[in-house]
Amino acid sequence: MFKGLIASVSASFLFGVLYYIAPALAPLDGEQVFGWRVLSTLPFTTLLLFWRGEADKVSLLVQRVRCQPMFALALLFSAAMFGGQLWLFLWAPMAGRALEVSLGYFLLPLVMVIAGRVLFGERLSRGQMLAAGLATLGVLHELLTAGGLAWETWFVAIGYTVYFAFRRRIGTAHIGGHWLDMALLAPPALWFVTRMPSSLPLIADHHHLWLLIPVLGVLSAVALALYMMASRLLPLGLFGLLSYVEPVLLAMVALLLGESIQPAQWWTYGPIFVAVACLVVDSVIRIRAVSRAV
Repeated sequence: MFKGLIASVSASFLFGVLYYIAPALAPLDGEQVFGWRVLSTLPFTTLLLFWRGEADKVSLLVQRVRCQPMFALALLFSAAMFGGQLWLFLWAPMAGRALEVSLGYFLLPLVMVIAGRVLFGERLSRGQMLAAGLATLGVLHELLTAGGLAWETWFVAIGYTVYFAFRRRIGTAHIGGHWLDMALLAPPALWFVTRMPSSLPLIADHHHLWLLIPVLGVLSAVALALYMMASRLLPLGLFGLLSYVEPVLLAMVALLLGESIQPAQWWTYGPIFVAVACLVVDSVIRIRAVSRAV
């Protein structure tokens, strides 16, 4: 479980870095950034696939498609859900919707906790229950005061929960399955990059993109690989609660990018920040208990 904890926190930090550099990718638009992210990430994800020795798992999935042709639809559905999240993640800070997406990542762990209990019968510790309760108060405040959540918020919270639960159900919750998602996204990504007006002249005219696009690929590959690793190594409920680290970082990045939290919204974010602190304390206690037992 310790490896899962480290993987989750490291992934959250790298996602925060990606969020911060997204506006610097202008003048590319959201779809072009999505295309370049997929195309620049896939080579590094391929290296990780072989480094982790999981290339054989891709072969097994291909063989499964041959034996069960309908399984191909499940793989396409998985890739489509993942592609939507990749697009939204870097589109949001470029479109001034970073806080709405960060709130979706705040809500995501709660939805995952419910999914973990309902779908997999997982139990939570007292500290995790307290963290979930505090986070629920923050989300309820936003629902009551704002009259509802933005579509970006629901897209993240519901979409990612369905994605991770679905991958567990179909047996693709590993680096091989993640690589296959990325590979299936390559054709639409290539279309977004080369469609008219093509993004190639923009990159040629803006030298800073020559460096940022490879950096985008490396950071995306490592962060996504760590995130997928954590989703496999941790119980779904704990994985969901640890995901609170990421939206805290994303909210901070949104503030750095010029967005602001209104005074009334602190009643939303405050309980969630306290929930993160409770989760950190609970995780430290659990790690010490495991080390003592060993």
